[in-house]
Amino acid sequence: MAGGSRAYWEVLDEAPWGPLHWKLFAVFSDNYFFDGLLFAVTPLLLYLVAPPSVAPLVFALNLTSEAAGAIVLGWLSDRYGRLRVFAASMALEAGSLALLLVFYSDVPLLALLSSLITFCIGGEFSSTYALLAELTPARHRGKAMLMATNFWNLGSTVIAVFGLLYARLAPTPSLEARYLLLTALGIGLGAGAARFALPESPRWLALRGMRGEAERVVRMATGYSGPLDLSVPPESGVGLGEALRRYAFRFAVLAVVTLVVYITYVLVAFYAPYAPGFAFGEAAVARVVFYANLGSFLGAFMLLPLIDRTRRWTLTLSTLGGTLTAAALLVANSHAAEAAFYAALFTNMVFSEWAWAGLSALQSELFPTGVRSSVVGMLVGLQGAAGALIVYTGLQASATALFLASTALWAAGLAASTAWHLRGTESARRSVEELSATHRQEPEPAAGSLAA
Repeated sequence: MAGGSRAYWEVLDEAPWGPLHWKLFAVFSDNYFFDGLLFAVTPLLLYLVAPPSVAPLVFALNLTSEAAGAIVLGWLSDRYGRLRVFAASMALEAGSLALLLVFYSDVPLLALLSSLITFCIGGEFSSTYALLAELTPARHRGKAMLMATNFWNLGSTVIAVFGLLYARLAPTPSLEARYLLLTALGIGLGAGAARFALPESPRWLALRGMRGEAERVVRMATGYSGPLDLSVPPESGVGLGEALRRYAFRFAVLAVVTLVVYITYVLVAFYAPYAPGFAFGEAAVARVVFYANLGSFLGAFMLLPLIDRTRRWTLTLSTLGGTLTAAALLVANSHAAEAAFYAALFTNMVFSEWAWAGLSALQSELFPTGVRSSVVGMLVGLQGAAGALIVYTGLQASATALFLASTALWAAGLAASTAWHLRGTESARRSVEELSATHRQEPEPAAGSLAA
């Protein structure tokens, strides 16, 4: 750079992990803990207050709303800033949850309010993924994404434990439902307060011409005191239509694997007990949520040594394991083998977490700054819309059909991740600016070794 100045994005990517990064990680971990808890509340609640016949419709509405929130709030995040959208979504979540505490027994209002909550959850993927990718040092980006999003699984696990506890303590289903919602609201107050402690993304600020503020955030985040070049790489300002054309291979692979991982997760970890012919009945919903999300949570720690060495192997191994264990779930449910079912469920969710971690990193780092939130929103929107359709039809079919569909989806994910392994860009430890400029070389030849 002229005059010995360094590009601001290089300083961000090469910085040591510092206090601001810990704050970022803590806030997003807290956020995903709350979002995972909120997402699990509806299936836990429906069992207590509504007839089984309404479950497919409510779940489909929730997922459709999540898709809409991802697309709308993702676009707003690119236009008005990651932090504004992130903070505003919390206000809507908190208000909806407070109203749900009053109207939880009114099924139409439960469907509406829970869908407002999932609208916000969908939108938060866009802003949080962008902020993590744009503020975290490149060599730690995968680990930060893996462990922060992993708190979703912990949140769902914790509320399931409370569900099991309240089932023993509460004298009536109505009181059990109220206990669940009070617990969620209490945890949400802490999650919401933490959201206002973050700076805006310096990459977004620089792109929008707010270079003084961008410089302030870069120096605060990194401790760098030398001269900074705040010019924006040309790839960062690419529009959405042009980005989709340039990065079509990336988008197509991520779309397939995102659909697979998300749909199989919500089907198996939350909604399976509502399917006709589920071997262990609707009363098993809290156990299913518990074992599934415990497997996901613990699976993240197993992936830590690999995630920032290679994204391609992460994705390939996870979809292979997911396919095999999905088939095991099908067999265990068919034979009503309870111990085998929960063991297969736990293991399937370990691989689901691996795949989700790889996807989260890839979604956040493979597209330019100007459209990053919008592309994440489109991918999350696609998964929500397809998930709504499959959940609505699957829960009216049978548990056998549901587990067959899960196995087939995992196999499709394995095919897509294999294509990425062989021909895609290895993004681990690379700058998002560098990755935005590599589209001309795709598809690439061999994937290289595990240590790539």
